[in-house]
Amino acid sequence: MSLLNKLYFQFRHFFSGRFPKIYCFCENFKAIVKFFISGCLAGGTDLIFLFIFYDLLNWGLVVSTSAAFVLSFLVSFTLQKFWTFRNYRKEMFRQLFLYILNAFIGLNVNAFLMHLLVNRLHVWYILSQIIVNIFLGVYNFLVYKFIIFKNEKHEVNCQ
Repeated sequence: MSLLNKLYFQFRHFFSGRFPKIYCFCENFKAIVKFFISGCLAGGTDLIFLFIFYDLLNWGLVVSTSAAFVLSFLVSFTLQKFWTFRNYRKEMFRQLFLYILNAFIGLNVNAFLMHLLVNRLHVWYILSQIIVNIFLGVYNFLVYKFIIFKNEKHEVNCQ
């Protein structure tokens, strides 16, 4: 075991023994925080590479946005699999396929809900996108946790 892992587990053991309620709270919501951070990093990756490809390299807009999307998608998948949900099972291609399928479903749900909220219910488009993003964020978290990156290990039982 690496020194970093050893120190991490020592700290975790110390923290759980001295502050069990705080530890359980942090442990219960750790995946949600990591999910949010991973999403922000993927979004940042998308914007940075869009700027690099379009402004610095003068690629076309469609090529730039497509390339930036692919890179941010790979960053998102990698972070969600290995960091957020700590899933090390060797089902990479199956999980990647499900991740892509879920993204396609999310794209269509986004379009449908935006049409419904903006065109039918006359909700301001920015507020509509915020509402849809929150809905899709909860949906994606549940799909990732319980379907795509489902772990067989038992979670910490905090009450």
